Amino acid sequence: MQHARAPQDRSPEDLLTPAMRQVIHNMARARQPALHDLPPAEARLAYAKGSGVLDVPGPALARVEDLRIPTRDGTLLPASLYAPRLAEEGRLPALLYFHGGGFTIGSIASHASLCRRLAEQAGCAVLSLDYRLAPEHRFPTAVHDAWDALYWLAGSAEAQALGVDTARLAVGGDSAGGTLAAVCAILARDAGLPLALQLLFYPGTTAHQDTPSHQTYAEGFVLGAASIHYFFDHYAPRREDREDWRFAPLLAPDVDGVAPAWMGLAECDPLVDEGLLYADKLRAAGVMVDLDIYRGVTHEFIKMGRAIPEALQAQADAARALRQALFV
Repeated sequence: MQHARAPQDRSPEDLLTPAMRQVIHNMARARQPALHDLPPAEARLAYAKGSGVLDVPGPALARVEDLRIPTRDGTLLPASLYAPRLAEEGRLPALLYFHGGGFTIGSIASHASLCRRLAEQAGCAVLSLDYRLAPEHRFPTAVHDAWDALYWLAGSAEAQALGVDTARLAVGGDSAGGTLAAVCAILARDAGLPLALQLLFYPGTTAHQDTPSHQTYAEGFVLGAASIHYFFDHYAPRREDREDWRFAPLLAPDVDGVAPAWMGLAECDPLVDEGLLYADKLRAAGVMVDLDIYRGVTHEFIKMGRAIPEALQAQADAARALRQALFV
């Protein structure tokens, strides 16, 4: 496998597109406290405040509905359903989406525009889940929440009443949400629950963040080593938890028979090498993988459509993959 690193005669910064470089420059000029320097509750507020600044507003849709999804411990998780047509106009296939944020920040609201665009462009329903966050809820609570929501969507009478075609389901997410989607794809395989696609934007897959790209892009590329340590120290502080495949799906004993994958990676991202490694693992197991690497952009770019053209391209590519998988 070839790692997505800068050649030795170029600095990593040279790989950035002019637009991406300007975004990073503007972030530095703003002099906002780093999220990893804030308590989690304050980090969530800061992320929520800034999450839409560079995002393109989501389209109006025929249907937007707030739901509550039950979990194994009786907690009702907030969720939002986005659909391009009304339930009475026919059943739609659905994507269950898990937001990013290092298992510590992020929400339905921070990813609403992205989910709206995926629903519109793919022509499917998108169900976005507010799984519980760390440090209040450490590993494996987010995994349990994600799986419980998928199991509910696939088999409950309440989900049937939403007008979802439970025979055509996909899972997806970005960053930590991509990790949850990859894990759910394995759990679904084990449970005999067929999925049409796993849609993964720069997922985390390794136990110890020791790939070369973690060193190359450790500082100055939106997501840095300090933030990664902050998030994971809150979510999975114990070594044995980080070596559980439900935290690091690259350690899964096997991925034979899991759903086909579409994976969108950012070239200048600490997580790019582990994304490539996971794509290799899936392909070695005979799983179909559609892999796109977006050159010159960083982690979190998918929500920067106002400034980064690659964000809009990645969203369109993901929607195309959903259409091809769900409307066959």
